Amino acid sequence: MSQYLLLDLAVKSLQHDMTVAERFKMKRVFLSSMDALLKQLHKDYFQLKRQLAQQKIRLVSWHRIDDYFSDVQVATVGNDEELRYANQALKTQVEELLLKQLQSHSFEQSK
Repeated sequence: MSQYLLLDLAVKSLQHDMTVAERFKMKRVFLSSMDALLKQLHKDYFQLKRQLAQQKIRLVSWHRIDDYFSDVQVATVGNDEELRYANQALKTQVEELLLKQLQSHSFEQSK
């Protein structure tokens, strides 16, 4: 579930950042890479969402408690759980995920 949450945040963050990057003077340099990254993240996100659905696990709600924490409610077969995440930790993990994706993507292109 944590990986699913990170992918969800990464997609949302990258979509937001793309709207900002559209105002860059050299936007063509950045937007093509960002678009390729977003497509890969979408693919990974929907694949993981499908796997979770097969296991009958779903995200019920996600709400920000304050500047520091967010609560996530997850439904599983016969059991609901509420998980608390530190917002700064999520941000750091999303950044690491994006960097890892960029490195693997650029490596594949150089082959």
